[in-house]
Amino acid sequence: MQITVLGATGGTGRAIVTELAARGHTVTAASRSVDASDLPDGVRARPTDLLDADSARRACEGAEVVVMAAAVPYSRWATDLITMVDAAIDAAADAGARLVMVDNLYAYGAPDGPISEASPEAATTRKGRLRAELGRRLLAAHQAGRVRVAIGRFSDYYGPGGANSLVAALAVDRAVAGKAPRVYLDGEMPHTFAYLPDVARAFATLIEHPEADGRVWVLPAAPAITQRELFTAIADAAGVDGRLGRIGPAMLALAGLFNRELREARELTEQFERPYVTDASAFEAAFGAFTPTPHVQAVAQTVAVARRAVTAGAGSA
Repeated sequence: MQITVLGATGGTGRAIVTELAARGHTVTAASRSVDASDLPDGVRARPTDLLDADSARRACEGAEVVVMAAAVPYSRWATDLITMVDAAIDAAADAGARLVMVDNLYAYGAPDGPISEASPEAATTRKGRLRAELGRRLLAAHQAGRVRVAIGRFSDYYGPGGANSLVAALAVDRAVAGKAPRVYLDGEMPHTFAYLPDVARAFATLIEHPEADGRVWVLPAAPAITQRELFTAIADAAGVDGRLGRIGPAMLALAGLFNRELREARELTEQFERPYVTDASAFEAAFGAFTPTPHVQAVAQTVAVARRAVTAGAGSA
């Protein structure tokens, strides 16, 4: 299958490229800055600017499926994200390709029970409302017959290559540097954390199954775990002190004075102050049983890859 992955150098995009290449698909990795030498064998690199509609169209020429995995910092969501998604819709439509959207759970806000496709899109934050609008825009394009669309949504991720994730910033990066991780707000709340290779496998399922089109899917992940449990496992795998620190509301507010991205992240605190657990039973009912990687195995692999990256960086300095 001919597949173009837009945003192929981000954590999720790269994981999807790797999974698709391993399955024998013909993959074009499209991103603003992409290096063929850093991609799996046989994957074509295509420099692409999703803020340029013509650039997006050229990247998707000949594709049977287009994966929209591109992301921008929180501070650019309001200005750039809708433009980029519209460019992906147009590019996929022009190519006659299906479009698979990589999405998060922000549209649901922080419901009282497990999050599934049936949960109301009741977000009250700017970011949550924007993600809900993107979903409506994509499904409207599908319903209008412009392009066939499937949307996959998942919770906070970690794993090899997940450098921009909350888990990487607060736990993995600190642990491999010999520092204790810090939990974010309440470390005792059950939270679904998705392992990137599992996310990539789930998206490959949506890509390979046209019957996924026309709706949203909440993707499977390992059972919910608290930040304290996950971050302690990361500290143990890295061999550092497991006495965790904490980023509380006051520290977050202070940091936000100097860092715009942290200031933007304050909108999402409700996801970490109550249980935030997903229900992917609809996915498994449609596509069969999915066995997520156990957290203990996922953590070991994540820390090992992060440690090798640090060692390689030190060796080239």
